[in-house]
Amino acid sequence: MKNNLIIISLIFSLLTLAQDQVKKENINILRPSKAAFYSAVFPGLGQVYNKKAWKVPIVFSAIGISGYAYDFNKKKYFSYRNAYKRRLAGFNDDEFQGVIQNNDRLLDGQDFYRKNKDLSMVFLVGFYFLNILDANIDAHLLDYNVDENLSFQPSVLDFSSEIGPSIGIKINYNF
Repeated sequence: MKNNLIIISLIFSLLTLAQDQVKKENINILRPSKAAFYSAVFPGLGQVYNKKAWKVPIVFSAIGISGYAYDFNKKKYFSYRNAYKRRLAGFNDDEFQGVIQNNDRLLDGQDFYRKNKDLSMVFLVGFYFLNILDANIDAHLLDYNVDENLSFQPSVLDFSSEIGPSIGIKINYNF
């Protein structure tokens, strides 16, 4: 137990040392709006502008998968819709002829893919706006004050001489 607390304390102190070694740069105050604009023009470009290029595959895959799902559901919706319309017109040559006998099943399939198509569009637009929001917030956080006056210093206390065998943790915040 005591070894675990010592290890945790060492990890926090290493994080504090790493925090102290961060170099302060001159940050442009227009950087957040510029990053948001770049992400709005081309998704992922704001993340590259913020020097967080590792986020670009996440942005592309989220928007790409949503776009693919929208396209897939749109095609399936129109295939069910066209098959239903052709059956009502008296034709028997649609792609579901041997598979789906009941016209109500075609309507159910049409409703299912319409709902999924709409939901895919909501996700597509949502991921697009999250991309812009991420670029803006990330650029704002680059201006966050992380100098040596702000620190987190945990330490392990041994109270065994005062109240018996026990261990405590003290956390100091300096502002």
